[in-house]
Amino acid sequence: MIINLPDTTTRDINKRLLKERDEGGAVALGRVLTLVVDVGSHDPEDAIDAANDASREHPCRIIVLANDVKDRTSSLDAQIRLGGDAGASEVIVLRPSGAIDRHLDTLVMPLLLPDAPIVTWWPYEIPENPSEHPLGRMAQRRITDSSQCSKPTAELRKLAAVYTDGDTDLAWTRATLWRGLIAATLDQPPFEPVRRAAVIGESTHPSVDLMAAWLAESLRCPVEIERLKDAPAITQVRLERASGDIVLDRPDGKTAALRQPDQPEHRIALPIRQLRECLAEELRRLDADEVYGEVLQKGLARIDA
Repeated sequence: MIINLPDTTTRDINKRLLKERDEGGAVALGRVLTLVVDVGSHDPEDAIDAANDASREHPCRIIVLANDVKDRTSSLDAQIRLGGDAGASEVIVLRPSGAIDRHLDTLVMPLLLPDAPIVTWWPYEIPENPSEHPLGRMAQRRITDSSQCSKPTAELRKLAAVYTDGDTDLAWTRATLWRGLIAATLDQPPFEPVRRAAVIGESTHPSVDLMAAWLAESLRCPVEIERLKDAPAITQVRLERASGDIVLDRPDGKTAALRQPDQPEHRIALPIRQLRECLAEELRRLDADEVYGEVLQKGLARIDA
């Protein structure tokens, strides 16, 4: 069900939500959090689709802020999506115009679920300081996506300078499976130190930088980055040890080969993670990701840009 509310107010939006709950059983009860999504001037549909899919694991109220690019006087258009159009959540799309879009926090506050955690997600542009942004100050978790920026590596450095507990980036989440496989491999004998490491991947993909920074911070060894044009994200991680190299290789973006000395090659399904998977993973935790903070603030400084 999609309900359009042109030239409305947050009071009228709340009234309509209550009306639908009373008349049709579309309830805001049982939601575990409020997800605030700021898409700026971008089309919100991709972000809404990802949030809807993630909501099947984390039922929530989704509040989407999409700037009205038309040059109009101050007004607020809204849309409410319930039932099959909202996954396991309820979606409220706000399109402010004029002076209203300079006070996004005041638009959101009346629509927040009471006593529920708040997560703010910027799918596209990243604020100068997410924790000081009006939508970031109200949130326990703040999710950015440096892969959507024109200069991802520079954006990571900026995020490192303003990092606050509760910040995270989906470029970090996209490398979760790689980190898990590497950590599991190093937990097996022989327990030798890694002398050097290398990460190979797409030339501008921030997951490559974060993977290299994690290795540098965790293993305290030199880490080299080899950047390839048009590669499918991370394509290879290589660890050099005295007994031979450990190589995790995924040239096609789908299946990885794990090669270790004196062991047969292992084939592992390792497809590039979809946006909805990464978002769902980040919504599972509301505490600070301390490892991400250390990698961002300390690990990046150990690698060459």
